[in-house]
Formats: sequence, structure tokens, C-alpha cells
Amino acid sequence: MNKIKDNAITEGVIWKEMLRYFFPLLFGTFFQQLYNTVDAIIVGRFVGSGALAAVGGSAAMIVNLFVGFFTGLASGATVIIAQYYGAKREDDVKKAVHNAVAVALVGGTIFMVLGIIFAPWGIKILNTPSDTVEMSVLYLRIYFVGMIPNLMYNMGAGILRAVGDSRRPLFVLILATFCNIILDVVLVLGLGLGVEGVAIATIICQTISGLFIFYILTHLDAAYKLIPSRISFDKGILVKTLHIGLPAGFQSMMYTLSNLIIQAAINSFGKEAVSAWAAYGKIDVLLWMITGSLGISVTTFVGQNYGAGKYDRVHQTVRDGFVITSLFCVALSVLMYTFRMPLLSLFTTDEGVLAFGDVMMCAMVPYYILYVSIEMCSGALRGMGEAIIPTLLTLTGVCLLRVVWIFYALPIRNQITTVVYSYPITWAVTSVLFLVYYFFASRKKLKRAPKIS
Repeated sequence: MNKIKDNAITEGVIWKEMLRYFFPLLFGTFFQQLYNTVDAIIVGRFVGSGALAAVGGSAAMIVNLFVGFFTGLASGATVIIAQYYGAKREDDVKKAVHNAVAVALVGGTIFMVLGIIFAPWGIKILNTPSDTVEMSVLYLRIYFVGMIPNLMYNMGAGILRAVGDSRRPLFVLILATFCNIILDVVLVLGLGLGVEGVAIATIICQTISGLFIFYILTHLDAAYKLIPSRISFDKGILVKTLHIGLPAGFQSMMYTLSNLIIQAAINSFGKEAVSAWAAYGKIDVLLWMITGSLGISVTTFVGQNYGAGKYDRVHQTVRDGFVITSLFCVALSVLMYTFRMPLLSLFTTDEGVLAFGDVMMCAMVPYYILYVSIEMCSGALRGMGEAIIPTLLTLTGVCLLRVVWIFYALPIRNQITTVVYSYPITWAVTSVLFLVYYFFASRKKLKRAPKIS
């Protein structure tokens, strides 16, 4: 007997339900980023700019490479769960949940081993300033020790969000954030462990998050309850997961690889530029928090309504998502541009670092609106199970063009603004590609029955 009931995602007023779903997701992302920002503030102000560069520079890019790939892969699992949940297919929801957790556990083990072994090589090939190499390797290796609970949290939170629950992941992250702040103070300021203390605090908090999300999933009274003894791969669902998730994972990986090339270019301008880029990255994350959370919202709403065969609600979800995301981006751009120096001063008082940071923000912040179409269109396409074309569009419009820009434009005009402008330029190109594809090609998909069997 089917125990999955109607829910607000497939029945309610879309923009209202999307905001209700979005805000806990946003606050959750905020708290997830907050303890990274606290790390940066503490090492930047109390350990030094070299430590800030180690935590927020090349090491952070390598972490993003691994975690971003898994997040993309996990999106395949969450889209399938959302579609099955929208279609009220309880048995398939159960199989998909246990398959997803198996992917997280195995993936976490593989990433942990690879990260620990190849950390020194990764740091060195990024042209990392010599005075931050040792600290960067230390931070990275400790961070990868906590990769299994890290991926367990990400996958578990994705499962809950796929069925419309964005609140419980928020509560877990609030707890982890306060634990991280306390541990940072104790380990860095109290015991003087520096970068090592920041890394240890991070993996402890990741472990807390992973264990709590595991506990929540195993104590549910719902079709998506996790039963540990049933954690295993389901061949059919795994193939569907990989079909959607692998292209998304490689897309994220290519994003990060292109950003690694950007990081190497930033590194060539010296430690002050690296520290400024790291500080700006902690501010810039506000954009990614908002657009990423709205992108997940669109994916979930499209996935469930697509699975339920409610195609009019799929179109309305995308329209509402565009409006909401655009309003947030404009407001964020105005605020960040106006208060850029006070924001940068949270992380450092070094005049050289602040000067670089000011240039970076002036070249990036006014163009945030260009990214909206990429997030909304790709989120909608993922929700419908489309993965290959969005990946190709991103690889061409963002990754390839960004790399070409650095290799050809930077030697001609060797200035920090040349590097930074690679972002708005590639956003504009990729937005056009996504809009053309979505409005003229993807609509054909809605004329066919969803392939979720």
C-alpha cells in the first residue's frame, strides 16, 4: 500500500512553498559556510596572512575539487529520490535511499585515501607560495581524514531535501557551527595549534554532522527511513544515479579545475593577492549560498512535479525561481559593493591585502546577475533527469573559455583584474547558452512521460 501522501511541493502555491523550503536551506548553507569563515577570520587575524592563504588558498580549491565532484554525483541520487517520491513509488524510494548512503560511504573512503596520499603533489602543482606549502599540506591531510562523515552528511541532507525536508539539516548545521566556533577558540587561541587546530576542529564538526544526520535518517517513520542492514548498491538505481550524477560531478570537477587554474594565476601575484582572494572567497560565498540554495529548491520542485506528471508546475517553478533569484542577486550586489571594505577588514588589516581585495570585488560583484540563468536552467534540467547537455554547456561556456582566457589574455595584460574578469565574462556566455537550450530544446522533454521506471 502506498504510504506517500500529497505534499506542498506538488500541491501548494509554488513561490510560497519554494521560499518556505529555501530559507531553511539557505540558513543551513550559511551555517555550513560560517564555520569555514570563522576559521579564516581566526587564522587571518590571530595566526597570520600566511595561515589564511594556507586555509583559504590552494588547499580550499583541492577540497572543493573532491567535495564538488561528490556533490554532483549525489545530485543524481537526490533527483531520483525526488522523482520517485513525487510519483509516490514507496518501494523505489526505499531502494534509492539505501543505494545513496552506500555511495556516500564508499565514496568517502576512496576520497579520504586519495586526499591524504596526493595532498603534497596537489599543493605543489598549483604554484602555491613556498612559505605556505607546509601549512597547506598539513591542513589538507587532516581535512581528508574526516571525508567519510563529511560525505555522509551531504548525502543524508540531500535525501531529506529531496523529499521536501530542509529544516532538519539546518538544525544539524547550527549545532556543528557552534561546536566549531568553540573548538577554534580552544585549539587555536587557547592551545596555539594554528592551522592544525583549525583542521582538527573542522573534522570534528563534520563527524558530528554526519552522525546526527545518520541518526535522523534511521529514526524516521517514513518511506525514506534508513535501515543500516539494508545499505547496499541497487544495480538499476545505481545506473540511473550515475547517469545523472556523473555528468554533474564532472561538471563540478571541471568548474573547480578551471578555478584551480585561476588560483595558480592568483598565486603568481604573491601572498597578499592569495590572502585577498581567500578573504574575498569567504565573502563571495554569500552569492553561492543564495543561488545554490535556490538551485537545489528548483531541482527538488521540478523533480517531484516532473515525477508526478505535473508539467505546468514544472514551468511555473522555473519562472518563480528566476524572479526570486534575480531579486536576491541584485540586493546582494548592491550591499556587497557598498560595504566591500568593511567586509574585507573582517579578515585582515594588512593594507596590501585590502587593496587587492578592493580591486577583486569591484571587478566581480556588479555582475552577479549574470549567473542566475546558469543556476536556474541547470537546476531545472537536473530535476527532469537531464545531465549530459548541461554539463557540455558548462564545460564549454565556463571551464574551457575560462582556461583559454587565462592562457591567452593574462600574458597580454598581466594584471589581477585580467584574472578576475574571467568570471563575469564566462558567466555571460554560459547564461546565453543555457537560455537558448532550455527554452528551445528542453521543453520537448516535458511532452514525454517521465522516465523514472
